[in-house]
Amino acid sequence: MAFTVTGVHHVGITVRDMKRSFEWYTRMFGVQPGPVNHGSGPDLERGVQVPGAELSFSMIRIGNVNVEFLEYHQPEGKDWDRSNGDVGSAHICLEVDDMDAAYAELIERGAVFNGPPVTLTDGDLAGSQWAYLRDPDGIQLEIWQYPKN
Repeated sequence: MAFTVTGVHHVGITVRDMKRSFEWYTRMFGVQPGPVNHGSGPDLERGVQVPGAELSFSMIRIGNVNVEFLEYHQPEGKDWDRSNGDVGSAHICLEVDDMDAAYAELIERGAVFNGPPVTLTDGDLAGSQWAYLRDPDGIQLEIWQYPKN
């Protein structure tokens, strides 16, 4: 190959209201958003394959990955209506150092989980724990803890 992939720059999610999302992600995870940028025009429309696209976008840094938030002002998009089993569905998984503390604290802050943490009981990941929750737009997130040594 004539090029090398050197890492993941960001994962992007489209949200209904960037301000609401920033407030929620800041409250839940203590992260701070970067500057808000704006885009429109034929190059953007072609690149994102959305005719008439006008949007705002910004990044939140979580560990060594950026999460990009996009808010389309034009055209107005549909609300999230996918399940984990739908092709193309994706989620962001955040690694935590203490599942019990993270789960309890996130519930105190208003997080809505799909269910309590699940512990894997066999295979290479035995002892790992995970739990799914949803952001204000219903987008799936996951928290994950590897077994404590």
